[in-house]
Amino acid sequence: MTDRPATVLVVGATGSIGTHAVAEGLRQGYRVRALARDAGRARRLPEEVEVVIGDLTQPATLPPAVDGVDAVVFVHGSTTDERDVRAIDYAGVANVLEALGGRRVRIALMTAIGTTRPGAPYAQWKLRAERLVRASGNAYTIVRPGWFDYNDHDQRAIHLLQGDTRQSGTPRDGVIARDEIARVLIDALRIDAADHTTFELVAEKGQEQEDLTPLFAALAHDTPGSLDGAKDASVLPLDDEPEDVRRDLEAVRGR
Repeated sequence: MTDRPATVLVVGATGSIGTHAVAEGLRQGYRVRALARDAGRARRLPEEVEVVIGDLTQPATLPPAVDGVDAVVFVHGSTTDERDVRAIDYAGVANVLEALGGRRVRIALMTAIGTTRPGAPYAQWKLRAERLVRASGNAYTIVRPGWFDYNDHDQRAIHLLQGDTRQSGTPRDGVIARDEIARVLIDALRIDAADHTTFELVAEKGQEQEDLTPLFAALAHDTPGSLDGAKDASVLPLDDEPEDVRRDLEAVRGR
């Protein structure tokens, strides 16, 4: 992994996780740039944040957002409608990678627990976004949080799981607070052991750990060149993927 990033772009900065990611990035001493679609909502961000107005679905608006950044934290999201997930959760990642033009940055991508659940179109487009990041050649961490804010007040001990085996589609799969999701994403930018890892993020009874390095160090790393996360079942054979998805993968690999 390269040196600790200096300037971090938060994609989805005005959202419910994004505002926490912005705050955590500032707390940890980063220069924070926010990509925001709504200028009114962006005005609520701390004044030291650099705001760039842009839209993930409009590639021409993205180059100013990525110019000069060392890291990108993706905390954007959409509805559960397949068309929205494809246009925002998947194509948004593809468009940012295209705007980077092959320049290497550190990436932290938030998707969701249950991303490898078979037969779920909503999950499949998130999984395809993960694959773009793995194929891009960048240092990365892919975080699949459990259900937001279902945790009890004494349920703050962070646990990292792998294999994506919890797939009930309910809070039984795991719960986590929004501020802890942001903390894990921002911590991953500076901890070497987090590079090239994919994991599910949940909380258990207990206090939040001061140092997450041991948790990252215990993870299996993604296999170099693989499109899938370590310990994941391969649920989307590449030969069966739509032609445009395969074309997107070839594009990021070629940069």
